[in-house]
Amino acid sequence: MNFFAVLQEHTRSEREHFIAAPIIQGCLRGEVSLPSYIAFLTQAYYHVRHTVPLLQACKTALADPKFSHLHWLLPALDEYIEEEYGHDEWILDDLRACGADADAIRIGTPAFSTEVMVAYAYDLIQRVHPLGFFGMVHVLEGTSVALALMAADRIQQGLNLPAQAFSYLRSHGTLDQEHTAHFAQLVNALDRPEEQALLIHAAKNFYRLYGQVFIDLPLPQGQWKEAA
Repeated sequence: MNFFAVLQEHTRSEREHFIAAPIIQGCLRGEVSLPSYIAFLTQAYYHVRHTVPLLQACKTALADPKFSHLHWLLPALDEYIEEEYGHDEWILDDLRACGADADAIRIGTPAFSTEVMVAYAYDLIQRVHPLGFFGMVHVLEGTSVALALMAADRIQQGLNLPAQAFSYLRSHGTLDQEHTAHFAQLVNALDRPEEQALLIHAAKNFYRLYGQVFIDLPLPQGQWKEAA
């Protein structure tokens, strides 16, 4: 079994718990609301705007001579950085298409759960090991591939929103399929058990942290009644 398969297997329970979040299951059943979708996009903006800075921080940390055995990852990080530029602006465009005040959101502050997830990513890079950030990549891209395109269809059908309101979900659902295959190739080349264990640990934590972001989103009215 290659390491990517091991990573998938060791994070199975956390992934299943994430997908079981009421707002995700409700969305997949077609239970959606405009306030919930706007809240999702808002929190997505607040963490996606850190994607490039986090990738840059990870690259800088990995360039340290003490990580010379991982310097082969640096070109891959350059590719990620180039591909991720501007995605936060896509989200603001989606918010405008939903009728939200994107300018106010730009200068706003994230929810506590979003801020904690981002802070943990920076902390892993600086305090523990830069490979820990790959746990966040695994969770965000893996959940995007599994859910983004389906969720976009359900939300658009339920709310009759224009296609311009789904550039983030649809582009990431497609792009992240390629990213996930590339990510699998990268992590399969990791051969130190302690670094493999670190990545599994980080991914488990990011499933919990990202799951809390969804738990904190406002539920559509029908789900409030169901959950009461």
